[in-house]
Amino acid sequence: MRAIQITRLGGPETLTESEVPDPVPGPDEILVDVEAAGVNYADAERIAGTYLPPDLPFIPGSEVVGRTADGRRVMGLARQAYASKALINVDDVVDLPEEAVAGEALALLIQGLTAWHLLGTSARVRKGESVVVNSAAGGVGHLAVQLARELGAGRVIATASTPEKLELALSLGADAAVDGSAEGYAERVIEANLGNRADVILDAVGGDVFDAALGAVAEFGRLISYGTASHKDPSPVDVGRLLETNVAVAGFWIRPLLTRPGGYRAQLSELLELTGSGRIRPIAGREYALADAGRALGDVLARRTTGKVVLLP
Repeated sequence: MRAIQITRLGGPETLTESEVPDPVPGPDEILVDVEAAGVNYADAERIAGTYLPPDLPFIPGSEVVGRTADGRRVMGLARQAYASKALINVDDVVDLPEEAVAGEALALLIQGLTAWHLLGTSARVRKGESVVVNSAAGGVGHLAVQLARELGAGRVIATASTPEKLELALSLGADAAVDGSAEGYAERVIEANLGNRADVILDAVGGDVFDAALGAVAEFGRLISYGTASHKDPSPVDVGRLLETNVAVAGFWIRPLLTRPGGYRAQLSELLELTGSGRIRPIAGREYALADAGRALGDVLARRTTGKVVLLP
């Protein structure tokens, strides 16, 4: 089969197409012909060796839409997704309607499931609560804005870095959208929330933005961190301050949930139903040929893309 095989750690320049043997399914796996594979920022970190360092050589990627030998169109998390064939655990295979757009469906996997668990499992959003979504035009953020609405949030506030991204967040259902930079963050969020601190803030920026967000959380509110895109750690959290304000700070990482057999099937099926009914709108992005995987990943790293980027073998 054709695949992107990494033989040395580095940047997007290390991604070259090769011919490799077809994968052989184990007793709990199913082989699919890949229709589309999702591209994620985490793929670049694995290729660089800074995230879950791999054994070389390896084929990157983890999200696929494909067809089984009997013609079923399916999707799921796969081992070695940047290829024309991939393996999915039998317990994790989810059937995909023919009319579903591959890029939209792939946006629901790691990113959609992250948004689902951030709101429902970690923050435990209740009806009527206010929710702030930092980086609201991103892969997780644009879905979190919409899912917060589905969970009955009383007011959804988006933060982003450009006017275009703020407009996108508003078009997806945010009640207000404000600049997400650290300076003046708390004041802007409180003003957008009609003079009140927010019940829930979701943050993947970290650093100074996380520090500023802590000043915008209401009593008994929750600040959930799920990344440090700024590549800067926030200041150590003062437990005394949390005690005084009755604020909870938590972290979230999707991977442990995804590694459980059948650990995401029900939630992904729910997200697909919400998409099929038009209640949420995942954004499909650019499509690249498998041979152009390096260019695709480079564009993702340089933030030249919007929506879910996919490879087409």
